[in-house]
Amino acid sequence: MEALIPVINKLQDVFNTVGADIIHLPQIAVVGTQSSGKSSVLESLVGRDLLPRGTGVVTRRPLILQLVHVDPGDARKNEDGGKDGEDWGKFLHTKNQIYTDFEEIRQEIENETERISGNNKGISDDPIHLKIFSPNVVNLTLVDLPGITKVPVGDQPNDIELQIKDLILKHISNPNCIILAVSAANTDMATSEALKVAREVDPDGRRTLAVVTKLDLMDAGTDAMDVLMGRVIPVKLGLIGVVNRSQLDINNKKSVSDAVRDEHAFLQKKYPSLANRNGTKYLARTLNRLLMHHIRDCLPDLKTRINVLAAQYQSLLSSYGEPVEDQSATLLQLITKFASEYCNTIEGTAKYIETAELCGGARICYIFHETFGRTLESVDPLGGLSTIDILTAIRNATGPRPSLFVPEISFELLVKKQVKRLEEPSLRCVELVHEEMQRIIQHCSNYSTQELQRFPKLHEAIVEVVTSLLRKRLPITNEMVHNLVAIELAYINTKHPDFADACGVMNNNIEEQRRNRMRELPAAVPRDKSVGRGTVGPTGVSGEPSASGADMDGAKALAAGEQEGTGNWRGMLKKGEEGPGSGPGSPFKGAVNLLDVPVPVARKLSSREQRDCEVIERLIKSYFLIVRKNIQDSVPKAVMHFLVNHVKDSLQSELVGQLYKSGLLNNLLTESEDMAQRRMEAADMLQALQKASQVIAEIRETHMW
Repeated sequence: MEALIPVINKLQDVFNTVGADIIHLPQIAVVGTQSSGKSSVLESLVGRDLLPRGTGVVTRRPLILQLVHVDPGDARKNEDGGKDGEDWGKFLHTKNQIYTDFEEIRQEIENETERISGNNKGISDDPIHLKIFSPNVVNLTLVDLPGITKVPVGDQPNDIELQIKDLILKHISNPNCIILAVSAANTDMATSEALKVAREVDPDGRRTLAVVTKLDLMDAGTDAMDVLMGRVIPVKLGLIGVVNRSQLDINNKKSVSDAVRDEHAFLQKKYPSLANRNGTKYLARTLNRLLMHHIRDCLPDLKTRINVLAAQYQSLLSSYGEPVEDQSATLLQLITKFASEYCNTIEGTAKYIETAELCGGARICYIFHETFGRTLESVDPLGGLSTIDILTAIRNATGPRPSLFVPEISFELLVKKQVKRLEEPSLRCVELVHEEMQRIIQHCSNYSTQELQRFPKLHEAIVEVVTSLLRKRLPITNEMVHNLVAIELAYINTKHPDFADACGVMNNNIEEQRRNRMRELPAAVPRDKSVGRGTVGPTGVSGEPSASGADMDGAKALAAGEQEGTGNWRGMLKKGEEGPGSGPGSPFKGAVNLLDVPVPVARKLSSREQRDCEVIERLIKSYFLIVRKNIQDSVPKAVMHFLVNHVKDSLQSELVGQLYKSGLLNNLLTESEDMAQRRMEAADMLQALQKASQVIAEIRETHMW
């Protein structure tokens, strides 16, 4: 069991060599307020004066202190450069330099603190690593943290209290950390900041040990009996009282060994019943025992964590690749792999499948059948056309002669206007697919071909070539889509089977409506006399039956117009004026300019006009639906052929033709500046994790847990 702590020290050394803080090793963190005696407790455990002393904030950087017990006759000591019978120390930042003078160790701690934290009370979370070898210590790993403060001094920021608290919580939040909460006996334990902070991360107190310092400085007539017995604030791992050296003792160079002897005498005198469960020596043994048991409990999870990290760093190192030896083969391999991954992303067979959103071919399919399809379906066949527009088009198509039937040219003019509206969403569909194919480039760079991250210039060149290829294909595809709409506009095929069927159904509906109107005529009016005398029917013969009921409606409208003054030339006169020659004086008095007569904006349509508009509307809607169906089917096919499939088929040849040139090899295959450094760091970390795994495996073989 005693060998477990050296194992943790060895693991700490392994991870210190790579500067890693990714593994939370078991350790003991010392927490307390300023001047509560934290440094004195640590010096008592070491048995040497090695820490900076003074008033105010003295510990301004975390100090990770590893105590290594060595036998004076142990050969390993000689390997580390020490001498028999001596204590010595080593700093991580000074590599293999050995310090046998502990005054030099203290000075080095102060110098290193000022180098990072400044010389005016600033703090830093960058730790100092110190290892002490001595036959007079027990194996421990301790972390001395800055003391909790309330008021900033010197050049400390206003939030110094929050910074120190965050620094302390960073270390003690580690579940593998034992918290050594230091409080002074001459203060009320109920106000202990150390215990308060410890409870925030360890509410059950399972890894908190309380230390009560300055037992000899309590007010006369008081003692710490209730505190040491756990009656005031119970702590599961216990409370241990110690007596520190006073500042006068330190100034008089009183040794730690003498202070320990005086401490024992004080405890025997003041607390005889508790003397064997308090004091510095008992504290050291207790910490050693707690740390050993804690390490034993943490090792299984620690081994699992190390194995997981080793696998992750192995994968990371593989992604960085090996140094390039054959540039031509490497370049061709990367180009081929990128082109393959690009095509596979479109086909949906890529190795890395996006789960957060649609990507590649799936998104293109969504654009075709959801975005583009729904947009076309939302286009109203008669959108933008009013009844007046249709009626105006019919009248304009007849010229100066009144029409007997709906002119076909009006239908063509109107339906072309509506079909033209399908061009804009079709071109937008091309644009969306083009954007998605641009996104595939980034997708392949981020997920599929991580090797490209090694060569930023090659990556930029590939992106430029693919972007240029897509840019060249975009106007060609747009032109084809434009032609598809132009083809539909070029010839209005009224003989289309679907359109002919619709016309047949529509004609039947019109005939049925005519019959219904004929049945609704009064019985006293003969059907052959229903048209007034002098009215010219479609046959041009006066008094003959009309070819349809619409002429009868037209006659009624004419008669109504005559009554209202709007059906003949009188209706063209302004209100209050009479026709030429109707008034006194000149026969032209009262004449008006016909072009000045306002055209009515809205009026009630006659039955004939309403029927003609309905015919045109139904024909437009029927033919528009046919064209929309054709466009909805042909545009995705054109985009796939002229853009997607063409890029897929020519991508690799385009990349090889543009990039696979001997003059570009050195430039394209130049690694990024930090890639070699990251590869070396990943290799070192992987080696450290493998060593750590071996160390734990050796312990397991010896059945130490």
